Amino acid sequence: MVAFLDTTVVNLALPATARELGGGLCLQQWIVDGYLLAQAATILPGGSLSDLFGRVPVIRFGLVAFGTGSVLAAGAPSPVVLIAGRVIQGLGAAFLVPGSLALINSTFDRADRPAAIGSWTAWTGTAFAVGPLLGGLAVDFLSWRWIYALSAVPMVIGFALTFWLSPTPRPTQRVRLDVAGAVLSAAGLAATVYALIESREHGWSDPRVAVSLCLGVGALVAFAAWQRRAPNPLVPLRLFASRNFAGANVTTAFVYGAITMGALAVSLYTQEVAGYCATVAGLATLPTPVMSFLFAKRVGRLAARVGPRVFLTTGPLLAGLGLLLIRPGHGFNIVTHLLPGTIVVAIGSVLTLTPLAAVSLSSVDPARSGVAAALQNAVGRTSALSSVACVGLIAAGTLTNDSFARLLHVAAALYFIGALVAGLSIAKRINLAEPAPAKVPVGVS
Repeated sequence: MVAFLDTTVVNLALPATARELGGGLCLQQWIVDGYLLAQAATILPGGSLSDLFGRVPVIRFGLVAFGTGSVLAAGAPSPVVLIAGRVIQGLGAAFLVPGSLALINSTFDRADRPAAIGSWTAWTGTAFAVGPLLGGLAVDFLSWRWIYALSAVPMVIGFALTFWLSPTPRPTQRVRLDVAGAVLSAAGLAATVYALIESREHGWSDPRVAVSLCLGVGALVAFAAWQRRAPNPLVPLRLFASRNFAGANVTTAFVYGAITMGALAVSLYTQEVAGYCATVAGLATLPTPVMSFLFAKRVGRLAARVGPRVFLTTGPLLAGLGLLLIRPGHGFNIVTHLLPGTIVVAIGSVLTLTPLAAVSLSSVDPARSGVAAALQNAVGRTSALSSVACVGLIAAGTLTNDSFARLLHVAAALYFIGALVAGLSIAKRINLAEPAPAKVPVGVS
């Protein structure tokens, strides 16, 4: 939950952080992208390690790393230290997210899994969406540093709770980790994102930007080529032979890019242009967590009965239309100009996220659920990473009424493309005939 919370909780704190530490929009992008970059770069190894060494030990490592990064960020005296703390938080999150989904996938049979994933989505989705509100309250009544200090507390509680889980047998098959693939993917993402963010300030002709972009793209191409011949690839390409798995991951890329760009744009605009305090701006995000908490589990069950495709086409369409209903401009009022659109976005999100996760995990063998969960989350985080890196380019460096409208239009277009991909690639129904996994307690001794 906190791993998802930290994806958005910092959004409302970005203006206050920049005022204290300096750095402007560039620092704000790096605060968000430092976390997403570390998560995207290490989530694939995290999924593989979860399959190899057990879910709970990997989750424990993630909890310790996340807590350490939170403490470092809370006391950061400079932008560099803050970004370093965010990177360590992202590393921890990369081991938490796929491990938690893999626990569900390997414990519940396929018929019960959509409802279980619905519960998972209800909590993580609520955390993702309530983050801006909590960030606003912390900024207005405490300090932006408390965002990081308080997030360390659930890490301690979560670590203690892992010892309550009963042991299960360790994995019988040991496979070596794809170290070369991990290095290539991390280097490719880091260099490419650096170029996207720094190009706004230095220009594409700057040697650092140009070289970084070339190295990043080259490393990503090399990563894709290596995955085709690696003995134990981070991304088992055979998983994409499943039409549902491939379609769900492409849909994930567009949907999570849209979610992240829209959320960041709204958080910055309501404060820096419309002039609202952080708490009031955060209140505008409440429709999404409320909808998610109340209906995500029900949507999971319903999608299992009637099929996911109708949800994965209708949901993104509604979310995109919701963004287009937001009306920036002179006299902007949160209640009349923003809230109707965010309510529609919330409805679309709750219809989308649970079926999306269920389709992806239901398309693979439970023994590979760690890799499958990591793949989907890597796709989502990489998409979010890229969308944040492009915010400065789309906004032309300054957030105004016009640039905010452009960001909303781009985010809405991403939602619409996601709906189109889902409609063309996702089967009407999920096959529930898979044998149930053994009913054993969750955890690893």
